[in-house]
Amino acid sequence: MTNEELILERLDRIEAQLAPISYTAGGIKELKEDLIPLSGQAFRLLVRELEDVETSFQLEDLLVLFKRMLRSTNDIKFALDQMEGIVDLVTTLEPLLKSAVPQIINYLDDLEQRGVLRVMQAMLDVRAKIATVYTPEDIDQMGDGAVSLLGLTKKLSDPQATAFLEKIADLPAKIDLSGSKPVGPFGLFGALSSKEARKGLGVLMELTKAMGDLKNGENRITTTESESLA
Repeated sequence: MTNEELILERLDRIEAQLAPISYTAGGIKELKEDLIPLSGQAFRLLVRELEDVETSFQLEDLLVLFKRMLRSTNDIKFALDQMEGIVDLVTTLEPLLKSAVPQIINYLDDLEQRGVLRVMQAMLDVRAKIATVYTPEDIDQMGDGAVSLLGLTKKLSDPQATAFLEKIADLPAKIDLSGSKPVGPFGLFGALSSKEARKGLGVLMELTKAMGDLKNGENRITTTESESLA
């Protein structure tokens, strides 16, 4: 093989080795040609946006912020650790929340369907109306009265008291006042000849005896008040 052939072979090998480099350089040139307009637009956009913070930003502020970050490295690390704990907690609770939230929604929907929420809202409205009409002192006195009424209700819960009140409540339906007539002494004695009148008179006598305790209770209340004043 002559020297000319060896030189040509070497040139072919060099050309083959340089071909990828030439292809890469051509791609880089095309990329550069594509990026030059974009870089110009990006630079102009950056300058325009920085004009808004030019009056409130100084390079010294950035340096101060950087130094504070360096001083607060432990605090930043602690905050990141706490954030990781919160993320782990949320990850743990997520399955529970997925099952609990629909149940809570269904429960609230059931309350709404039954009108419980509307009743609660109405009760809040009543409280607001009471607050506009009565003072706290008035409501305090009402509370004392309500306590007394609860005590009275407890006494009325006795079976005998309940039966007595039910019988009294039935009386108006049994009385016909349109047929009532004036009665004199003789008429009174005549009325007592009936069995029903004698029974009523017996009940009236028992009530009269029981009402005697009202006077005794009044005396006890007066004595207690006198002792408290003394």
